Amino acid sequence: MIQEHVDDVTVQALGKLSEALETVERARGHLYEMHQLTGMADFALDDAVSLFMQAGRPEVAERIQRELIGRNVLPGRWTFQLVEEYDDGYYAEFRQVERETREALAMGRRHLAEAALKERRRTRGRAGHEASPGEPQGHSV
Repeated sequence: MIQEHVDDVTVQALGKLSEALETVERARGHLYEMHQLTGMADFALDDAVSLFMQAGRPEVAERIQRELIGRNVLPGRWTFQLVEEYDDGYYAEFRQVERETREALAMGRRHLAEAALKERRRTRGRAGHEASPGEPQGHSV
């Protein structure tokens, strides 16, 4: 049942759920970062192989070619597969639970705790302290 008024403890709980989702978003960004950096490193190995060959070190070049270039980061997986599995599994489920919880308890509204904090901390009537973009700008004192 959707509640018109959301009690303080529920607002707090929704805030913690939102905070957790924001942390998962950051973790997802780091996963994409790992994916991109690993790819960059793999392509940089091509240059290393070429330079080792030029330096007369074919055994080193061949080992890098054989052991590292194109290697799975986990059994059977390159980093793009990790990203896809994370996105389609844990991340998708997390977002769905968070969204459905907000819809059920707060009519879908996000950041209730932050909205209340903004209302408490802003100076009404002061330019730059408007409650929303549509509110007329205040005057400077």
